[in-house]
This record gives sequence, structure tokens and C-alpha cells, in this order.
Amino acid sequence: MAESTAPQFKRAVVALSGGRTDRPIVALAAEVAKASKAELIGVHVVEIDWTQPLDADVAGRSESAQRVLDIAEATAEAARYRLESVLLQARDVGAALVDEAVERGADMMIVGLPFRRRFGGDFAIGATIPYILKNAPCAVWVVREAMPEEQA
Repeated sequence: MAESTAPQFKRAVVALSGGRTDRPIVALAAEVAKASKAELIGVHVVEIDWTQPLDADVAGRSESAQRVLDIAEATAEAARYRLESVLLQARDVGAALVDEAVERGADMMIVGLPFRRRFGGDFAIGATIPYILKNAPCAVWVVREAMPEEQA
């Protein structure tokens, strides 16, 4: 991507799902951020169901949640860039990501979208990304992974 066409931002929230899109979006965000020396904040949200109190320390005790942040930090470091990692817990992932973008004064949110199909073959986008697109006060960059070759 040519520098002149890359989106410019000063502070970006990078949504980390723990899935296969995390590494590519962190690497991409780091490369784009270099041009303007932007701040990158990787945010992983552990969703707490309604049967547990919201203040239960589920996220802090989760090794898999910490691993998500470690991988994101290592990916940014491999691209020779710094990513601040944040671990949150909330009832709704999309709302927590939008709230974090507002609180941080982010002018960009970068989210990954895995290529998935629902039962019946329809492309599935889930609920989080539509929520972010509708409610984020900043620009949103959705990066969908490539369609698997057997489905192309």
C-alpha cells in the first residue's frame, strides 16, 4: 500500500479477538502507524456472561487472555513498533471496544473479520463489527481475512 493512500491516524485501538486475524491486523496497523508515529493500543475483551458478577476477576486469571496480549505485543515488536496492550472484561465486546476508543480519544479502530460461513452457507459477520460500525466515534478499518481457497 502506498504511503499516500494509507489511512493516517494518531491513536488507534486494535481489537484483539484471540483469533487468526490478530497477527495480520497488528502487523498491518504497525506498518501504517510508522508513517505518523501513531500510538497503537491493542485491546482484548473477555466477555462475562450474565450469571457472573461483572467485577469477578475472570480476565486477570485467564492464561489464554494474557497469551492474546503477548502474541499481539510480539507481533508489533517483530514489525519494530510498540503496542500497548489492554485487557478488559465486559458483558458486550463491541460496547467495550467503542468505550475504550472514546476513553482513549482514538481516531481509528482496526478490527479483524475472519472469513466464516453460517450453517446454510451464508457469510457470517457476527454482532460485534456491526455494533462498532454503528457506534464508533472514529474511523473504523475492518480487515477481512482472505477466503479459503477451497471456498473461492
